[in-house]
Amino acid sequence: MQLASVVTPLSDENLARVAQLGVQAVAVRYPGPELASLVAIRERLGRFGLKIAAIEGELPIQNAILGTPQQTQDFASMKQLLVHMAEAQVPICCYNFMPATDWARTDVHVRQRGGALTTAFRIADAERAASLHSVTHADSTPPLTASQMWNNLTRMLEELLPTAEAAGVALAMHPDDPPLASFGKHARIMNRVEDFDRLLDLSTSRSNAICFCQGNFAAIGADIPATIRKWGQRIAYVHFRDVSGTADDFVETFHDNGPTDMLAAMKAYREIGFTGPIRPDHVPQLAGEEQGQPGYTMLARYFAFGYIRALMQATEPTPVG
Repeated sequence: MQLASVVTPLSDENLARVAQLGVQAVAVRYPGPELASLVAIRERLGRFGLKIAAIEGELPIQNAILGTPQQTQDFASMKQLLVHMAEAQVPICCYNFMPATDWARTDVHVRQRGGALTTAFRIADAERAASLHSVTHADSTPPLTASQMWNNLTRMLEELLPTAEAAGVALAMHPDDPPLASFGKHARIMNRVEDFDRLLDLSTSRSNAICFCQGNFAAIGADIPATIRKWGQRIAYVHFRDVSGTADDFVETFHDNGPTDMLAAMKAYREIGFTGPIRPDHVPQLAGEEQGQPGYTMLARYFAFGYIRALMQATEPTPVG
């Protein structure tokens, strides 16, 4: 198991700090179409003893998700990326299948422990939901049904999985966030345990994998340890976080004070032999970080590193003899 993280901003100081705190790998955004850009990131991280854990976010797949005529351009861009990932030795491409938006919240100033700021979602306030990561796609498509979304996903995987397999890269699907059956004008299809069962049934390829984002699965009421065991080695990547509430009304928590038994979750990862990257996902904003990007400031991430490392050590197999 590799402790991983996002690093925001991606400064030398922050890279040095996360390496000092035991992080082994860093998740990065889509680097663009040039191999040189990805190699430059790998070499920069390498100077701090770090690797690239995964590429996630800002991927060129919105046309593929929406099923527009320009989807063939997305397929070509993604195949190019997968080839580059093989050359740069990046093992995971984490993606979501949410049309025309990314993860959304209706409040980014909820007070948590000691007055720390965290984010929340309430379906009653959805009209003023803020997308925390912009998707720069002009969505002029008609509303999509769940059936159309499944067709679009099937087509995309048929196009990309052969290249991903040849590259040795896992395409790890992230759940919808918030995990709702529809949001805005479009249906969504990755918001139930059954949806991920269906995803895995589309292809038995090890490149057809799951990003197990604990917060989203907690919000839909999944039994976290049991679901980890259910999917086993089809889990390629873990976002270790927690929420309090339900899919249509939840608040993000610190890693140690949410409703999920995090120790039981870590034991389940040990049981399935998970060796991939596991990273703290969204974190509260601590004192002095109020103007930072909600969910992506650094101080509470440092706390999370220690918490996750302690859980890792507490669940290490006892040496025999």
